[in-house]
Order: sequence, then structure tokens, then C-alpha cells
Amino acid sequence: MTAFNDDAVTGDALRRTLGVSRRRFLSTCTAAATAAIAAPVFGAAPALAQDGAEAAGADRGRSALVPPHKRGIILYTVRDATARDPLASDLPSGFREVFKQLARHGYRQVEFAGYRQHANAPGGADLESVEGARLLRSWLDEYGLRAQGNHGFIPPSWPLTEADKDTFKKHLEIANILGMDHMGTGGDPTGSSHRADWDVAADKWNALGEIARREGIKLYTHNHDSAYGFLLDGGPLDDQGRPTRSSGIRKLEYFLEVTDPKSVYLELDIFWAHVAQYKFHTYTAHDGSQREKVFDPAGLVARNTGRFPLFHAKDGAVNPQSGLGYDMVPFGTGDIDYRKFFVRVGAKNYHNPMVEQDNAPSSTDPGQSLRFAKTGYDNLAALRARR
Repeated sequence: MTAFNDDAVTGDALRRTLGVSRRRFLSTCTAAATAAIAAPVFGAAPALAQDGAEAAGADRGRSALVPPHKRGIILYTVRDATARDPLASDLPSGFREVFKQLARHGYRQVEFAGYRQHANAPGGADLESVEGARLLRSWLDEYGLRAQGNHGFIPPSWPLTEADKDTFKKHLEIANILGMDHMGTGGDPTGSSHRADWDVAADKWNALGEIARREGIKLYTHNHDSAYGFLLDGGPLDDQGRPTRSSGIRKLEYFLEVTDPKSVYLELDIFWAHVAQYKFHTYTAHDGSQREKVFDPAGLVARNTGRFPLFHAKDGAVNPQSGLGYDMVPFGTGDIDYRKFFVRVGAKNYHNPMVEQDNAPSSTDPGQSLRFAKTGYDNLAALRARR
């Protein structure tokens, strides 16, 4: 198995610390500029650092399945807090205060779900700009957090328009300022089940991924259960000339085959992958026979380790009556076997698990999402390999 270590002290690590693109780093970086903009990304601010005894104790052992510096959260989980009016609440509100609270919980990584917050928070409502990214970066550094990705802009058109290409490049610049290694989207490459549509999606993602790669960014797609359903790639044609049966390959498995492994990556939402395991276990073969093929999320990752730099660590309690097979619950309180999952996928210094809970915000309990974020951190940190 390939050994992954994305924390080596390399030129890329320095570039990320400076918050600039690889091209800009190589062509324009000077000693004066370095002195002006360099800021620490790793390590907590002193006031928020974890207790020394804890750091030297439980987290030091190799049995921790998710190392401390890899414990992250997607900010969608606490979107009510970033959107809260700081003038109307004593609870953490806006990006800066939420970063501070997440760092206190122990998190060292965040994934953005856009760059908007309440208008009364420091910096104003919309931070989706170069200036906004610099402000966000200063707060991340202040609280010892590192940005690892964003669910942001993916051009809808194909072939790409010049306007979409320019917007995409602006988001890459923002990602580099924030120090991200990754940039992506919360949607599937296509909602279709037909191979021809996935071929078109692959062409688009290969082109976008190459643009991102030139800027030192890994482009990723986050997927839901339907993307792990079976590809329609043969058998009788429907009235539109499209195949109606499957060879048994899943849509995202095919996407992995036809996209460039150096330019296109995936973020496995572990909850939705288990929903897919529950829902998509039989298919109609080209000859019309019914066949069974149970989805193995950890196996997919293990076979394609380098293609999955990010996970959504989202938990579910078994509920066959729900239609999904699970009800979404705070991380570590459900039935998905995360210890087994992380043991099987390995490469713990490469993968970046982001705690997520879509239903964490509450209309009646405004502090709930940040409490659930703390629960998620504690349970992620507690995962250990059996001795």
C-alpha cells in the first residue's frame, strides 16, 4: 500500500502556509512578501491549546484511528451558528466566534459550505472574495484551525463558458488564500443513471480538475446515496435509445475509472454510502436476470485510497421504516461501525474525516448544533484500534 503523509515539510506545505497558489508561489514569491504574509496554520492558539497531559497521553498512541490534526468538521453542521445575529444572541455567532468555539472543542480542521454569515458578524454577510478570504484566514490562524475544503462553485455548463471558467478560477484563488488542499461541491457529477451522461460528466470534471491541479488544489465531488446505484449500460433500449439494464458496476465506480486520478477526487459521505448499501443491493443484468451485489463502502475506499482525501463522518441509527435504512444522529451515537471502517480504509495520515450532521440545527434549541459538534469531536477522538 502506498504510504501517504501530507504533513511533510515541503514546498507545497510552505505555499499553503503562505496562502498562495503554486504558480504564484513559484513566480512571484519574494523574501519580503514571505515576511509580510506568513502566518502559522498548524497548532492551536495558546489560549485554546489542549491540555498538555492529554496531548501527551491518549492522543499520542498509535491506536488513535483519527490523529488529532485530522479531526475536522464541515461548517454546514453549525450553519445556524454562523448565520446567527450576534446582536440578538449571547451564543457564538458568525465565523470568527464559531471558529473559536470549535477550536475549544478540539477541532483542528474545518470544511466550508460557502462563505456567507450574518450581516452583523465581523466582516459582513458575504466573504466570498479575496478580501473576505484573507479575513477568514486570519481567524483560522488565530484559533489554530486549518481549512481543508469547500462545497462551492462548480460550473454548471459544458463546454465551459469563459464566465464560468473565470468564476471557477476565482474560487481557486480563494481556496489558496485559505490554505486549502481541496475544493469541491456537495452535489453528484450528474443525476443520471446512464453511462453516456457519466462520460460527459467525466469530461467536464477532468477539465476542471486539471485547472485546479495547476493551482495546487485537489478537486472533489461529494456524493449521496443515488450515486452509488447501478449504472445503466446495456440491455434493451428505452424509447429514447438509452440502455435499461446494468453490468453491475456502480455509477461512481465507473466515474473513478473514466476520470484522471491525478485531477479528480471524491469525498465519501459515510452515512449516505451506508444508505446506498441498504438501498442498492440488486440489479437487472443485461440478460434480464436479477443479481445481488452488496455495496462495501470501506472496500471501495481501500481499493482507491488516494482518490478519497476527504470523508464526511456522519452517523445513523438503524431504522428500516425510514426508507433510507437509518435516521441521522450525532456522530458516535449511531449504529455505523466507524472503528471498523477506519481500520479497513487505513492511511489515517492521508484521509480527512469531517464530522457532519445535517439535522444538528434546531429551531427550538439554538445551542444544539454546537453541542452536537462537541459530541462529534469527542466520539471521533475516542476511536481506537483494538489492541
